[in-house]
Amino acid sequence: MSSRIRADHTTPPRNTRPAHAGLSDNPRMSLEDIQRPLPGPRTLAADFGGVYLANAIVAFIFAASGPVAIILSVGARGGLAESDISSWIFGAFFLNGFISLLFCWLYRQPLVFFWTIPGAVLVGPALGHLSFAEVIGAFWVTGLLMGILGFTGWVRRAMQSVPMPIVMGMVAGVFLRFGLDLVYSLRDNFLLAAPMTLAFIVLTALPRLSRLLPPVVGALIVGAVVIAVTGTFDARGEQIFAMVQPNLYRVSFSWQAMIELVVPLAITVLVVQNGQGIAVLNATGHKPPVNAITVACGAGSMATALVGSVSTCLTGPVNAIISASGVRERQYIAGMLVALIGLAFGLFSPVFTRLLLATPKAFIATLAGLAMLRVLQTAFTASFRERFVLGALVTFLVTVADVAIFNIGAPFWGLVFGFAVSWLLEREDFRSLRAQN
Repeated sequence: MSSRIRADHTTPPRNTRPAHAGLSDNPRMSLEDIQRPLPGPRTLAADFGGVYLANAIVAFIFAASGPVAIILSVGARGGLAESDISSWIFGAFFLNGFISLLFCWLYRQPLVFFWTIPGAVLVGPALGHLSFAEVIGAFWVTGLLMGILGFTGWVRRAMQSVPMPIVMGMVAGVFLRFGLDLVYSLRDNFLLAAPMTLAFIVLTALPRLSRLLPPVVGALIVGAVVIAVTGTFDARGEQIFAMVQPNLYRVSFSWQAMIELVVPLAITVLVVQNGQGIAVLNATGHKPPVNAITVACGAGSMATALVGSVSTCLTGPVNAIISASGVRERQYIAGMLVALIGLAFGLFSPVFTRLLLATPKAFIATLAGLAMLRVLQTAFTASFRERFVLGALVTFLVTVADVAIFNIGAPFWGLVFGFAVSWLLEREDFRSLRAQN
């Protein structure tokens, strides 16, 4: 078996073009070629395996635990109704699941798309002074911008020209509130938050066990047990089981929403999320089609916006899990399985929304905070490690201060002031960035 796996890693799939097939011959387009021949039913059945199913289940559980808690936390903070949150989750899983299924099949790679978590967090403060229709308009324009960058092939240059420490300073500032909410939950509901946090710590300290049971999922299970034992689950007599009836929203365009959200959303998708996902796939030997991925994120963002979902992105953690083991040329099967589970989850999003909303507030806050810990750690490390440190610090402080200027939210101004400070005082870092690119 081991010799067969090594051969599979070095020998291209039978009768196929390379997975990284070059740019299209059409000079007007920069989209990478799909891989032909497309896998039919027999090929899909032959490539299926237990390891890919197991990886898909673990990856999906990860995506459907902490990240969904973040959506609920953002939605509740922003005053969204239960139907709004259910519709958001439907778009995030069902529509993005359809895109994932298509791309895994077309490119025969693990290309799973979900939603941008930093982008979702950005929406929370914006909902305090913008209507949901205006926010959705910003989602739509962000998708259009990404589609243009992907079709023209400018996305690589755009990703390379943005100083990552300044971007991550904004991300750290936006995510900090989730870390603080975790601490507040430990103060306000110790009996629930402490066992969940302890389970997370124990699983994180045991790498072998955490591969089978991700720490966030372990915290979710422990929290559910505590809620069941203490009887704090409050369904309010509502019917739990229901199929989704997604809302179709009116799109409203306002300059305030465009200025505040479009640039930060596009940066978090292209640089933070897609950059991570592409790096993960490159590290495992895949050649992800960057331009096509960007176009998919643009189209997905425009489609999911209509049902109230935040912008689509190539997910890093999920693709990392499903590409960590098995034969590289067969890992696309795990991506397709994640997509199929996502389709089902999206259809029954009201069930999961009502279940989570019936739990104590500390459960959602703790789960979201634990899910953010590693991301927050990464954001701080990337912001204050080497270059653009002062600009990143200014970006972080302005974002955390959460002071709107001209009714435009702090994350946008954090990027503006941080970039300006670095441009004035860290010119050498810009020269190094240009030399590197």
